Amino acid sequence: MHICLVYDCLYPYTVGGAERWYRTLAERLVAEGHEVTYLTLRQWPRGAHPDLAGVNVRSVGPRMKLYSGGRRRILPPLVFGAGVLGHLLRAGRRYDAVHTDAFPYFALLAASLVRRRRRFALVVDWFEVWSRPYWRRYLGPLRGDVGWRVQRLCIRRPQQAFCFSHLHAERLRSQGVGGPVIVLRGLYAGSADGAGGRPAPEPADPVVVFAGRHIPEKQLPALIPAVAAARARIPELSADIFGDGPDRGRLRELVAEHGLEGVIRLPGFVDPARVEQALRRALCVVLPSRREGFGLIVVEASVHGTPSVVVAEPDNAAVELVEEGVNGFVSRSVRPEDLAAAIVRVHEAGHRLRESTAAWFAAHAHELSLDGALEAVLARYSDSSAAGLGVASPRP
Repeated sequence: MHICLVYDCLYPYTVGGAERWYRTLAERLVAEGHEVTYLTLRQWPRGAHPDLAGVNVRSVGPRMKLYSGGRRRILPPLVFGAGVLGHLLRAGRRYDAVHTDAFPYFALLAASLVRRRRRFALVVDWFEVWSRPYWRRYLGPLRGDVGWRVQRLCIRRPQQAFCFSHLHAERLRSQGVGGPVIVLRGLYAGSADGAGGRPAPEPADPVVVFAGRHIPEKQLPALIPAVAAARARIPELSADIFGDGPDRGRLRELVAEHGLEGVIRLPGFVDPARVEQALRRALCVVLPSRREGFGLIVVEASVHGTPSVVVAEPDNAAVELVEEGVNGFVSRSVRPEDLAAAIVRVHEAGHRLRESTAAWFAAHAHELSLDGALEAVLARYSDSSAAGLGVASPRP
């Protein structure tokens, strides 16, 4: 099959869960013998070529700044959507399936406009479906309502929809999604050998780890006073906060205010091997996000037997990955005292919790792996036509 992947970012030029999903998906599809085109905005220097072996990477728009103040700018999605529309009008008949991220919507609308004439199946990943109140908090009442209506328009277009949590799958269904919805849990790209093929968890160092963007949705400023409070019970506790973003300056200020220089480290974006090493020996991962479409870091930590602390928030799908007392704990809120209490509970549970976390991953390894997701994705590329979402049968 000839598959067109559509996302305006490409790992490692930008870093995030969706970027890693599409890059790894492209690589696995090529390994399975499929022809893959990847449409994106140019994020590499002019004259350079992105390193994605076997994949035809096509830039359909110029290099642009995607974020302002931690939020997506509107111009890049418009430019990208126009570029995707032009490409599919010219070349859409080549593809058996066009597989796009729903957000930031305009590429999805472009593909939907030409789907019938170009006779490809339309497959859409919905990492998140925002509620109307959240849209209004994010953009204000007027622009938030516009964003919510555009999202609803996209939801109702004919499509095969994939979600990565039951939270967002139910939101799709409740808003009248224009096709079947399948929940995928397999975003982990490492080995799915979870049954006896891994060494026992290593003893934990007294270190809390976070890895990701420093944006308001992650609520990272709460982590600094939480670590300070937890040190009253765990005096040797420290933290590594990997990544970067608009909240980084505020984190530095809070570290200084609490006198935690040398205790809380902010190394920025680092080599993935360094993050994995930190996860292997961490006491726990803390993910204080108010909004997550999946929470891949929880799975990546559990591979090593490292438990996670997440926060009970209405838009946080990462809570679906944590079984209380089995592979971590759910903090009642993002208040520092609640986060600190959850960290202390991990510490008190000791190595037993690391063993049960490793066992949790072993029990769910195939479900959580990209290999498991790939099986479902490939099947739906071929079957989506049965729901009127694409071609009558896949072309040779």
